[in-house]
Amino acid sequence: MDSGLTQTIEVIGRQARAAADGLRGLSRSVKDAALVAIAARLRDQRVALQAANARDLDAGRAKGLSSAMLDRLALTDRRIDAMAEGLEVVATLPDPVGDITGQYVHPNGLRIAQIRQPIGVVGIIYESRPNVTADAAALCLKSGNACVLRGGSEAVHSNIAIADIFIEGAREAGVPDHALQIIRTTDRAAVGEMLKLDACIDVIIPRGGKGLIARIYDESRIPVIAHLDGICHTYIHADADPAMARSIAVNAKLQRPGVCNAMETLLVDAAVADTMLPPLADELRGAGCELRGCPATRKRIDCEEATEEDWGTEYLDKILAIRVVDSLEAAVAHINTYGSHHSDAIVTESYAAAERFLDAVDSATVYVNASTRFTDGFEFGMGAEIGISTNKLHWRGPMALEGLTTMKYVVRGTGQIRG
Repeated sequence: MDSGLTQTIEVIGRQARAAADGLRGLSRSVKDAALVAIAARLRDQRVALQAANARDLDAGRAKGLSSAMLDRLALTDRRIDAMAEGLEVVATLPDPVGDITGQYVHPNGLRIAQIRQPIGVVGIIYESRPNVTADAAALCLKSGNACVLRGGSEAVHSNIAIADIFIEGAREAGVPDHALQIIRTTDRAAVGEMLKLDACIDVIIPRGGKGLIARIYDESRIPVIAHLDGICHTYIHADADPAMARSIAVNAKLQRPGVCNAMETLLVDAAVADTMLPPLADELRGAGCELRGCPATRKRIDCEEATEEDWGTEYLDKILAIRVVDSLEAAVAHINTYGSHHSDAIVTESYAAAERFLDAVDSATVYVNASTRFTDGFEFGMGAEIGISTNKLHWRGPMALEGLTTMKYVVRGTGQIRG
């Protein structure tokens, strides 16, 4: 192991721990002013950001990255504006630090309160999407956490450019030094060194593919809140409105296919498959989507045969698996068996069917008559997100400010002692 790399990562960890102590008491006004100033810097320096991003895009094309992956990587004017807007929205949100979530007086006179506190130091390991750099840094700052970021090699120049803008703006606004740090090397060994810093980092939040998540679970000495893959489903129920079903399915698959909340499997009730599938298949194919279907699907439309592997695959591309199911119960069974417990939807006019689906599907986010593409911190009114947790402990679903806090009990007495 490179001793220089080990030392570099250890220094980053110690600096983050020291910064976390200073952030804990930072006022909301300082945090909000910093976020607004950083948003302005992002807009003002878009030319430099896009120049750095162009280097990553050129390298991605040379490596043969798919069009969907290149789309995830690109920093368009619209996405830079969205990053800046996200920071400004976070600045307007209530500061969760110090919130009293519960309080009571014990029979012995002790006044006991449960209060939100920063976690401390958050390590975020992520791939592909450079906007994660800004979102993660903003949410950690607002929630009073120091953060250590390690982005993917495919976005290294973009991530560093965004982080440097954030660091400069935060320092000028009075935020403690090292509140945000980014690991600048693309050496994969840096991840392993980061995962050893249990004395400095309180939680690791990974965002990426199965290989990355598996490695982090295997190697981390630090608790992990996982953002796993998004094998998302849309189920067209027998009582679905045809126009609504087509609109939702097309949006869920094609609005942006390379993201975790895009639909990967379409389930269609056998009672409406004859009428629903052919026009929907035509629309999807017309937009360049490859279709793979079960035998019942292939009796109704021309498509490739779906294999068992397809039902558990996150394509992140214009590929869709389709299965005809005999009932709502069969749809739920498929989702709970093959899904990643991320986001799943039913399209139906039946209140009873909708309620059964909502109760039975074991996912972080479930929808009735809406696209799974809404599973997103910004779309949920959180300003941004640190990730979409598929864990069941600590947090589940889009994770933003409250998800980056923990609890402290504050107990006030008048001299009580335990007998």
